[in-house]
Amino acid sequence: MSTQNSVIQPAAVVTGASSGIGEATVRALSARGWKVFAVARRAERLAALAEETGAVPVPADITDDDQVAALLATVEAAGGINTLINIAGGARGADYLAEAKNEDWDFMLQANVMGTMKITRAFLPMLRANGEGTVLNLTSTAGLVSYEGGSGYNAAKAAQRALTQALRLEEVVHNIRVIEVLPGLVQTEEFALRRLGGDSEKAAKTYAGVAKPLTAEDIADIVSYAVNAPHHVNLDEIVVRPVAQAAAHKLIRDQA
Repeated sequence: MSTQNSVIQPAAVVTGASSGIGEATVRALSARGWKVFAVARRAERLAALAEETGAVPVPADITDDDQVAALLATVEAAGGINTLINIAGGARGADYLAEAKNEDWDFMLQANVMGTMKITRAFLPMLRANGEGTVLNLTSTAGLVSYEGGSGYNAAKAAQRALTQALRLEEVVHNIRVIEVLPGLVQTEEFALRRLGGDSEKAAKTYAGVAKPLTAEDIADIVSYAVNAPHHVNLDEIVVRPVAQAAAHKLIRDQA
């Protein structure tokens, strides 16, 4: 990796670090010698991850302005970062628009859009000052193609994608590269379960018959590759699906 101007050891904030892709990303970067600030709301899970990986646990809700400010102060005091990896987000509910619940939409827009905006806004001065900063946003193929029962999540991820595209244009003058990773079907311990209100039977159906859905580790490997590339190399958009998912409407399931 290129030598950083003000951060010798590459260092990153990773949000959504208490489970799934965020947790796997902390492991992947820590294994490659990065200093990682692992950020999520669940302090107990962060503490366990820190014990395992050596990451710095920072419990915080990225939608809360005061907690974002406290996170920034913690990172500044510890020497700063050159990379911000926004993985926190999520889906809630699978209702058609006619039955949309305000609280589900509020959660998705806050977690995926407002949280990404608030933490990115907070860290941009640090990334600019570094001289070779990186922002990586994990969005979703749900931001590319809409589907029945997905209007809220489609809207949130499309907005997060638009934010990412605008950020790339705005920050290129500061030599900040902006990367977007758009996964398709990824099987993690919590995503579908949370989306479907804790109904494990319904959550299992999301992946039923799919021989090899993507894993959190698959996506973490891609994130790690993208941020470890020389800084002048910008993988603007990385769309990744399992082979069984040729398109949003084409998913092969074993009928046996």
